[in-house]
Amino acid sequence: MLKNFWHDEAGVIISAELVLVLTIAVLAMVVGLSEVSVAINTELNDVSNAFGSINQSFCYTGFNSVCNGKQKGSIAGSCFVDSVDDCDTNTTCDLVSGYSGGGEGGNGGGNHHGKW
Repeated sequence: MLKNFWHDEAGVIISAELVLVLTIAVLAMVVGLSEVSVAINTELNDVSNAFGSINQSFCYTGFNSVCNGKQKGSIAGSCFVDSVDDCDTNTTCDLVSGYSGGGEGGNGGGNHHGKW
């Protein structure tokens, strides 16, 4: 019985096949997860482009109140024009980092068109 067990090689073949199958399965999962990662990055880039395409411009008119020739109060109007930033039209999957200057105007940075 010990001699039969010593010369039995059936387990070695099954082990070698199992190692080969598991190696192929792991390699396939690595490639598959890499493709999933690229697909997720592409979809998130689409979402960022959708947010970047929203126009956030706004304007409001001024108010001036006069009673019996006396000015009671006034509020100046203002306008903000949303200009295109570098990341608003990102068409690649590259990461956007750093500050490029310019872009949207903050306090007094908008375009007032000389109306108010």
